[in-house]
Amino acid sequence: MNSNAGPVIKDLVLVGGGHAHVLVLKRFGMRPMPGVRLTLVTRDIDAPYSGMLPGFVSGHYSRGQCHIDLRRLAGFAGARLYHDEATGLDLGAKQVLCSGRPAVRYDVASIDIGSRPRQDDVPGASLYATGVKPIDRLIGRWEQLVARVLQRVGPTRVGVVGGGAAGVELAFAVQYRLRKEVAAAGRDPGLVNVGLVTMGKILPAYASGARRILMRLLKERGVDVYTDREVIEVKSGRLLCADGEEMPFDEVLWVTQAGAAPWLRTTGLECDDSGFVRVRDTLQSVTDPAVFAAGDVASVAGHPRPKAGVFAVRQGQPLAENLRRVLLGQPPLPFRPQKHFLSLISVGDRRAVASRWGWAMEGAAVWRLKDWIDRRFMKQFGDLPEMAEAPAAAPAPGLAGPEALKELSVMASRCGGCGAKVGHTVLSRVIGRLRPGASKDVLIGLDAPDDAAVVRVPEGRVMVHTVDFFRTMIDDPYLFGQIAANHSLGDIFAMGAEPQTALAIATVPYGLETKMEDDLFQMMSGALRILDGAGAALVGGHTGEGAELGLGFAINGTAAEKDLLRKGPMAPRDTLLLTKPVGTGTLFAAAMRHKAKGRWIEAALDSMLLSSREAARCLHRFRASACTDVTGFGLIGHLVEMIRQSDVDIALDLNAIPFLDGALDMVAAGIFSSLQPQNVRLRRAVENLESVMTDPRFPLLFDPQTAGGLLAAVPGDRAAACVAELKALGYPAAAIVGRVLPRSERLAPLMILR
Repeated sequence: MNSNAGPVIKDLVLVGGGHAHVLVLKRFGMRPMPGVRLTLVTRDIDAPYSGMLPGFVSGHYSRGQCHIDLRRLAGFAGARLYHDEATGLDLGAKQVLCSGRPAVRYDVASIDIGSRPRQDDVPGASLYATGVKPIDRLIGRWEQLVARVLQRVGPTRVGVVGGGAAGVELAFAVQYRLRKEVAAAGRDPGLVNVGLVTMGKILPAYASGARRILMRLLKERGVDVYTDREVIEVKSGRLLCADGEEMPFDEVLWVTQAGAAPWLRTTGLECDDSGFVRVRDTLQSVTDPAVFAAGDVASVAGHPRPKAGVFAVRQGQPLAENLRRVLLGQPPLPFRPQKHFLSLISVGDRRAVASRWGWAMEGAAVWRLKDWIDRRFMKQFGDLPEMAEAPAAAPAPGLAGPEALKELSVMASRCGGCGAKVGHTVLSRVIGRLRPGASKDVLIGLDAPDDAAVVRVPEGRVMVHTVDFFRTMIDDPYLFGQIAANHSLGDIFAMGAEPQTALAIATVPYGLETKMEDDLFQMMSGALRILDGAGAALVGGHTGEGAELGLGFAINGTAAEKDLLRKGPMAPRDTLLLTKPVGTGTLFAAAMRHKAKGRWIEAALDSMLLSSREAARCLHRFRASACTDVTGFGLIGHLVEMIRQSDVDIALDLNAIPFLDGALDMVAAGIFSSLQPQNVRLRRAVENLESVMTDPRFPLLFDPQTAGGLLAAVPGDRAAACVAELKALGYPAAAIVGRVLPRSERLAPLMILR
């Protein structure tokens, strides 16, 4: 997590996790820029490395070996990671438009989102063919294709459309892997036939020597090559060509000329005929010098180059340097991409063909060279060095203009008390942009702010109040706002109530007024998404300056008194249910140290964003006798609270408790939340402590949870049906985790079974 130790002067936003941008992140991590806040907007958390894609298809590399963990890399770089897809740019407002969140403001932006095959130009291609790009989407589709081939009884014909280097390499890889899989299943590998279909000749940009070697190898391997075939339509099971020929294929992979994301043409940036952003040799857009582009998405004026990963990699260093220079008000430096590069084309098995300057060679040694180059590239993103926490440094000269310097001088001595409140102008602008939902019970709220909100109490209902607050554990204020609101609503749902209103308590890092406003707007936008969805009207709150983002809510709910759920008493022969997995504390402690895998954190975030509203209603329908939400005190801590209100014993089944992916790995590595030691003191409630404390899962019973699940006791004869309904409602980890027993003579009430 970015500590944001100093005031933010400028925002650098990277759009996409392409090869150039991962190198920018690495360089900014090694040499941060005080005063610059770095944000990565990415659709994908694991960025595939194109150089290893054929090896993955061939089965030589695992998925993990050929992907860069962007969340971990962003954490190392001190960058905020926004997991969303960019859909446009507003050049005037300097904003990146996104599909599922508020726009992201920038001072300098860079685009590296790659390219995609032009499937839309050919009817049926998007529907019946598997596009190779975006690469991340190929991975899952390829695994599905392999499964379909193995399920097919008769022969399989696979067509690869596109005769460039990528198409040729993929044809070799597809044939090698599918024949190997079919043979392993005890069937004839000759049942798999691969055809390479191209509009002209294969490898038109390559010298005759390389083309001759690869044509010979294609023939030796039995790959059918169809040249001068213009595919004009793709139908289920066949390709239609311009000359009227129909080519039968059971599966089609599309590797034709690259195209650009359609939204690039709508930005106002000048693009070439293919829709790629025209950039100068400084990698700045020819339209707007505050916008850069690199990799496949960029078309460098005066230096046309094919769309190849090698160019994106080579642009990483000059892009990082020019981003720094422009942020500092210095002139950028020109970059001239190389004309010639070593081309290494793998041919399915552990052999490859090398080509440069007209010469070519083949063999296992060439593949070993390619493998060494690719692994070396990936190693720099896997072996991230430990970075010591540096003290806040003054922004570099040139980063801040006169107005910003004036604001910075005021920041040098911040007031306390009410002097630490966020200014009225900022608050007014944010509230004006938020548009919180309304409620018929709110008599005075944010639509006409007063000294306090006034809310009507519905007749026949009782009031349920709760309050919660914590500092952020992630660098995305929009996502944090959602989590904070969801966490705060948990107590309301656990007691069987419905949310009515919410008062916010927020802290925002001090900084330039525009940066504070954007942070507050992003955070409260996320919170409103959850509050509005839960039916809780935001009626006011308090916002102050702090060292980092923090957010909480005083939530008011209502319930029929007879429907209230409490922590007890539980009844003997009840069954304990848990609706969500455990492990957020250790995972986010690991994320702060850049030790957690990005996919682990994504799964934890999905769990934290899952509302307990429907789970609570389900538990009520199944006559739950007691309920609580599992949060800061951990599973054992909250279970002990339930036991204290019930004269019972508990048998907790350690084998049945669901844990988040990666949580056990991080506990095994000795990584715990800072609250863990206090929670562990409750181990005295465990009767058989000595026999279970060595179990690797035992520490997770004390792991503090954020926006955790509900822990409830339901009648034993209803438990299985309740879990089934919870799963159907979208709680896949819901499980029976224990039994309620009559109170015995045991010294401690809790027995852990394993």
